Amino acid sequence: MNALLNNLSRIGAATSLAVLLSANLARCQNGKDDGGGTVLKLVAEVPLPGPAVRFDYQSLDAKNGRLYIAHMNADQLVVFDTEKRHVVANLDGFKRVHGVIAVPEIGRVFASATGDHEMKAVDMSTLKILGQAGPINYPDGLAYSPSTKRVFVSDERGGVDAVVDAQSSKLLTSIPLGGGAGNTVYDAGSVHILVAVHGANELVSIDPAAMKIIGRSKLPGIQNPHGIALDEAHRLAFIAGEENHSLAVFDLNTMKLLTVHQVGDDPDVLAFDPGLGRLYVSAESGTVTVLQESGRDVKTLGQFHMPHAHTVSVDPRNHLVYFPLENVNGKPVLRIMKAADQ
Repeated sequence: MNALLNNLSRIGAATSLAVLLSANLARCQNGKDDGGGTVLKLVAEVPLPGPAVRFDYQSLDAKNGRLYIAHMNADQLVVFDTEKRHVVANLDGFKRVHGVIAVPEIGRVFASATGDHEMKAVDMSTLKILGQAGPINYPDGLAYSPSTKRVFVSDERGGVDAVVDAQSSKLLTSIPLGGGAGNTVYDAGSVHILVAVHGANELVSIDPAAMKIIGRSKLPGIQNPHGIALDEAHRLAFIAGEENHSLAVFDLNTMKLLTVHQVGDDPDVLAFDPGLGRLYVSAESGTVTVLQESGRDVKTLGQFHMPHAHTVSVDPRNHLVYFPLENVNGKPVLRIMKAADQ
């Protein structure tokens, strides 16, 4: 009897999940509040811990199957198992956590605790904080340079890129940018750090060994560049202009802007799937734009609205797309989607 009840319980749970996903998918396809339409299909919705407040950056550790999510206004770092689809841990001690980057080759995760004016280092195995670097005025995005074992931190309001030794968590220097710091990324092709600079509307190149700016590239048609994603294989950068809902396609060989496209209002986080050649642009307005790489340009496949979907990440192994949403029926959830043509 107990075995039968357990089986019925499992069947009921599976049925309930199927009904929930079906209902949510219908809502995504037919409603204006949650998006997807014909470009993305719903795979799962997983409840997340904490209050229904803002999320920010994410970082996928594909090697170990973990997704690290900055639950900014909850002051917590969520650790999510992408294989089993459940939360492994919900870490405290990150006041107003904005940026996060997983570096599995050294077994560490780095997070920018903006409220503490620090970058914090976390051990991947123990999930304990190992150290902190600061003061950094307004730490935001992060990038890791493997050759120098240094973390570069966007100080958005301080107008610098802060440089931290990854092993000791010591703040080494701050590099003046000539404007507000947008996102900071590492380009393996050039072995340089790239930073989007507000106000100056430039993409700045930094030598991570010398810790000095070695180039500035103008971004005509882009106002307040912020989010960046790279297609390193084809030497392209995608840079979002948050002030004029724009997206630049930028040639990393010539360091010249190629084209400009329109996306949702106030674009924030970008994610690129190299296997599909697909770019996801999430905006503060909740508009998600899906674009397909075509030659040395992109074309828009679709655009939809999903409240609070200003942050996105993608797993290149299976093409799953992750949207942490702060409030779905009063609760935070991780919406997992996939390209509709896959």
